[in-house]
Amino acid sequence: MTPLKPITRSETETTRLGNDIAMVLKPGDMICLSGDLGVGKSVLARGIIRQLAGQDDFEVPSPTYTLCQTYETSPAVAHFDLYRISGMDELEELGLEDALETGCALIEWPEQCFETIPEEALHIEISQKDETERHLTFTGNAEILSRIKRSLLIREFLEEAGCKGIQRRPMSGDASARSYELITHRGDELLVMNAPALPDGPPIKDGKPYSRIAHLAEDVTAFVAIDELIRKKGFAAPKIKSQDLDEGLLLIEHFGNDFIIDADRVPIAERYMASIEFLAKLHAHSFGSKVKLASGQSYQIPAYDEEAILIEADLLLQWYAPAHSKTDITNEQADVFVNIWRKLANRIKDHEQTLVLRDFHSPNIIWRDQESGTDRIGVIDFQDAVIGPASYDVASLAQDARVDVSEELETQLVNHYIKCRKSDTSEFNEQAFLESYAIMATQRATKLLGIFIRLDKRDGKPTYLQHLPRTQTYIKRSLRHPILNEYREWLESVIKL
Repeated sequence: MTPLKPITRSETETTRLGNDIAMVLKPGDMICLSGDLGVGKSVLARGIIRQLAGQDDFEVPSPTYTLCQTYETSPAVAHFDLYRISGMDELEELGLEDALETGCALIEWPEQCFETIPEEALHIEISQKDETERHLTFTGNAEILSRIKRSLLIREFLEEAGCKGIQRRPMSGDASARSYELITHRGDELLVMNAPALPDGPPIKDGKPYSRIAHLAEDVTAFVAIDELIRKKGFAAPKIKSQDLDEGLLLIEHFGNDFIIDADRVPIAERYMASIEFLAKLHAHSFGSKVKLASGQSYQIPAYDEEAILIEADLLLQWYAPAHSKTDITNEQADVFVNIWRKLANRIKDHEQTLVLRDFHSPNIIWRDQESGTDRIGVIDFQDAVIGPASYDVASLAQDARVDVSEELETQLVNHYIKCRKSDTSEFNEQAFLESYAIMATQRATKLLGIFIRLDKRDGKPTYLQHLPRTQTYIKRSLRHPILNEYREWLESVIKL
């Protein structure tokens, strides 16, 4: 990879560069800092450590005499100064290997121990041009270097948006490849959405990858399009302050951190009811499949078609079934499964179709207490929106995969949705909706059972396994509907659900 060669012209800029490096560090990262005495290695290291600590005034003493200082930051970091060290044996005694197992390491004067910089390390060489100007050259570990280049690109994006010298704070991400940062600009809290375009995965059917078959957004254009669409309809989605569609960067309004669940992760019934009213109001609107963006571009909202429904359901066969039943599914059993879902997917074609936000549940719904009515509901995750059954988002909320929604509350939510829709139009078909709800709630649960196993086994995210028992409970509720008798029998006999 081409070396990175930034220039800083003050101690403040060197510190800020350290902040930007820290934004993308992970456990196992080794950063080696080289350069003459007084060139700025410690300034850069302090910038990194203070950013990891989340405190601008965090005390970072020089490790010149202690040789190593460790910090319980996020991730943890060990700061080594090898100027006075005698060799590799002493470095090993200082615990470099242990430090890299749980956190990252900053190493000043690496040449004192390493004849050549380790391949797994990123090397930063700092030279002094004059009294203030520093030239830095980043070489080595390509993966770390790629992350840092992305971080510096975000800094450039912010400065072009008028946020020069702004302090960046990381926010927790989600199950996707997106990440978020929080900044404060002129008294307003804003979010940076970092969502680079995703490369296509391996083809799995008809030469197409899973994401394309399931109609998952591959870049931020989809987010911008749906955001503009629902804001024009009068709903609360974040204002987009600045955007770079090519690089996958958005600067958006921050709705805050008040959700529809309490501190113990228990649903707040009033807020769930307000969320249902939001959906009923949303579904009262008609939506075309083509969105004209303010930029002049057009975006086509994909249909939640049979192909997408089946490929999502197939996640149960690919991931959940082997992990749960410990036996391979036969070709005959798989064929029966596919035929069941083909019939169910065909059945919902006659049900009401509308804009499906697709991830309408507690992590993605912000409670805006200062507003009134459905304006109290702010939505933040909708880039995978499709045109599909109105029942899907109702099921996504009423069977919230992240929290326990009691059967009583689920029934209240569904009934309240029906009441709201009936008051809006005499054409609303309650029985058709209940059938659609049962099918799409079951399809969503089927998909999630596979996704949670996949997140554990493929992506190394075992925390999602905690949601399996809840999802199993939800799917058993939905399977009571007679339209799902055949699928219930298949699950009971093959998966032993």
